[in-house]
Amino acid sequence: MTVALNQPTAVAGTRVMGLGAYRPELVIDNEQICQWIDSSDEWIQKRTGIKTRRRAPRDVSVVDMAEGAAREALEHAGISGDQLGGVILATVTHPYATPSAAADLAHRLGATPAAAFDISAACAGYCYGIGQADAMVRSGLSSYVLVVGVEKLSDFIDNHERTISFLLGDGAGAAIIGPAEAPGISPSILGSNGEKWEAVAMDSTLLNFRDALARARETQDATELLDAENRYWPTLRQDGPTVFRWAVWEMAKVAQQALDAAGITAEDLVAFVPHQANMRIIDEMVKQLKLPEHVMVGRDIVDAGNTSAASIPLAMHRLLKENPELSGGLALQIGFGAGLVYGAQVIRLP
Repeated sequence: MTVALNQPTAVAGTRVMGLGAYRPELVIDNEQICQWIDSSDEWIQKRTGIKTRRRAPRDVSVVDMAEGAAREALEHAGISGDQLGGVILATVTHPYATPSAAADLAHRLGATPAAAFDISAACAGYCYGIGQADAMVRSGLSSYVLVVGVEKLSDFIDNHERTISFLLGDGAGAAIIGPAEAPGISPSILGSNGEKWEAVAMDSTLLNFRDALARARETQDATELLDAENRYWPTLRQDGPTVFRWAVWEMAKVAQQALDAAGITAEDLVAFVPHQANMRIIDEMVKQLKLPEHVMVGRDIVDAGNTSAASIPLAMHRLLKENPELSGGLALQIGFGAGLVYGAQVIRLP
């Protein structure tokens, strides 16, 4: 005799109900960056489009920023934390390998006992989170799911390193995903190319850092101790040309796949919100996708820099705040970065 199992009742559709953002108060302009690297404001703006980036002070954590963005998203969505059935936090800069930042955030928001977990997918993490939240709500597993993209990249950069450090900023963006009578989130296009795993990566491991400190303590050599701290604390590096070529030539194809999966064309969009990696990459993707002039493009990178997992929700939050008439329209979002990984989907703007 076969015993039937209960399954939750699926819902017709899902949608983004509300957005929130947290931007640290400390603004770092290009002149300050040029104190650390041999460059100029003109060169940085020409190559990246960045004028300023935000950095969080030492006493503001990844979870602090995530909480700020999450509370605004909850208010925008009109629900409370105890209604959440899931909390998904995308980050690569939480200083604890375990426990998750999501579990701490869920507790702060009064979401216990909601499912809570972190996603490590770098600049694509937010899109991965949206895909997971969409599936959780559509399947009936959760009524409402919070997705947060948050990074404190300033903890993991060497200011004197010039392949990536000058690009990066801190911040958090959040979205509430809930049920809808009609689909408001398209099928997600998610993928990876591990062959280029080292194109964006840390230059050391925490194990190397631990061992270097142990050697320095054994010799009680102050120079060795300083060398261990400077050389072995993991900081980010990138092979810029490799990442640029991959993003420019491959990610426009992924964006088109997302449009096709959604069953729409670029003409149907009101907004395009790509990961804020580099203004030249954004401009090239707009050109390759042949976006009509009426499609507004997120360009938050000018003032926020590259905030990895936080960049798409921050850019979308800003775009809606400055252009509220976009509400209810369709937006294409795509994230791509270390791994190398990518994710994209079309959403209806809240």
